[in-house]
Amino acid sequence: MARTQGLGCLRFDYSGHGQSEGSFEAGTVSRWLQETRAVFDAYAKGPIVLVGSSMGGYMALLLLRALAAQAPDAAARIKALVLIAPAWDMTKLMWENFSPQARRDVVEKGVYLRPSDYGDGPYPISKVFLDDGNAHLIGDTPYDPGRPVHIIHGLLDPDVPWEHTLDLVAHMRGDWTRVAAVPDGEHRLSRPEDIALMLEIVGSYAG
Repeated sequence: MARTQGLGCLRFDYSGHGQSEGSFEAGTVSRWLQETRAVFDAYAKGPIVLVGSSMGGYMALLLLRALAAQAPDAAARIKALVLIAPAWDMTKLMWENFSPQARRDVVEKGVYLRPSDYGDGPYPISKVFLDDGNAHLIGDTPYDPGRPVHIIHGLLDPDVPWEHTLDLVAHMRGDWTRVAAVPDGEHRLSRPEDIALMLEIVGSYAG
């Protein structure tokens, strides 16, 4: 889409993810947010639409908040956010949904090996990671993003509950937030029709 419309497109894997080096277990919200900021500062030029899925949606919200506080001119270049099943405040979400045994593993062993349904796990969820996440909670304070936030969420998502997006919408101020619910969609929303919806929404802000 970017190529056909003559738009720039920048994407990357966090350390410990995808093709990037590093250990997933060594990662924290602080580290991945620093990497996001470094990539944005070095390579993101002109007007920007931030697109993030799951944890990437959370990082997009945290990046906007950090830039608004520390670099308003850079924040002003962000025209919209498109978030796919955003796992905002994800460490809190994880802890609240852990079984008693998973919580014991974190407390007693320092890590819980979370199973994955996608053939790329288990994910080691460490106490260090969870504790670090507490420093980056969006929390209960109302948040005005100051630009459109468009969320796409599958109603059959087993990883980030649909209700989590409803909580985010209730948390936002300024009448900026819109939601596209996908009745038969799951977490990754990678079917052709899901991607077409995402591109349609991104295109509405990138033009």
